Amino acid sequence: MTEALVTIENLNVSYRNAGRSAHILDGVDITIGRGQSVGLVGESGSGKSTVAFAMLGLLADNAEVSASRSAFDGHETNLAIKETTALRGTDIAMIFQDPMTALNPMFTIGAQLVDIQRRRFPKESRRKLWARAEAVLADVGVQDAATRMRRYPHEFSGGMRQRVVIAMALLVEPKLLIADEPTTALDATIEAQVVEVLHRLRQRTAASMLVVSHSMGLIAELCDSVIVMYAGTVVESGPVRDVLYRPRHPYTRALLACEIDPYAAFDPSQDLATIPGNVPDPAHRPKGCIFSGRCPSRHDRCSEKPPRRQAGDGHAFSCWPETA
Repeated sequence: MTEALVTIENLNVSYRNAGRSAHILDGVDITIGRGQSVGLVGESGSGKSTVAFAMLGLLADNAEVSASRSAFDGHETNLAIKETTALRGTDIAMIFQDPMTALNPMFTIGAQLVDIQRRRFPKESRRKLWARAEAVLADVGVQDAATRMRRYPHEFSGGMRQRVVIAMALLVEPKLLIADEPTTALDATIEAQVVEVLHRLRQRTAASMLVVSHSMGLIAELCDSVIVMYAGTVVESGPVRDVLYRPRHPYTRALLACEIDPYAAFDPSQDLATIPGNVPDPAHRPKGCIFSGRCPSRHDRCSEKPPRRQAGDGHAFSCWPETA
């Protein structure tokens, strides 16, 4: 079994505001092995990005974060701001969802790629850091990297900016690379190119990856295992092949049904699948099964919190048997 780089057990996140408490994450467990790629998947509002931000200490000041256990690279942590800040830009790097807001419009790409390395290599000369940045920029597919280093973010397309952000993450040589919806703002062609860049980097580096996405297709491309989240709760987890080909939770099956078939995309008779209803209000979480209000298979037992059940080696899901 792969040695764990990241272990978080029973992660809870709540926000307090004006006397109200919104419970965003409820007992989330996550383990990422060394060199392993894990996907977090779910619709908007499922808590995927909150998990990533909690690991980096990037949540708002009114966030209350707790976990039964948290360990990174063999050292116990408590997800305190001081500890998570020390990991940012050194052991953990992040590819943010919107590359334009991740880059400073006032500085050239080269200046930002050099500055991002200062924390990891504080004694290196600017010349060496510049050369290293130029090499990595070319490696992620930016043509004429030497010239592009002196350009500003607004002079790049969305796909090129995303490559720059990927280069920034790689320059710090992280042990864990978090990709938060890395292809959301890109068209289909550029998305495929960025996925190919990430896939090549997975093959060439020893870094572990946490891929946050709403797309099962992207998770299938980049990940070894997947964690399916709904309303801040893990409803199913396991190896990608098992979860995608033999989904056991109704929510996982519903997500897969919503994936668009590219070969039938122009078929006017094809109906786009949807999941009726809305994600529950985190300030008023329902009792029992969190998905029961939208589940087509719900029954009387769903008013109780479902048990965690095993469906195979490493494959688990939280759901009552339909015959219960």
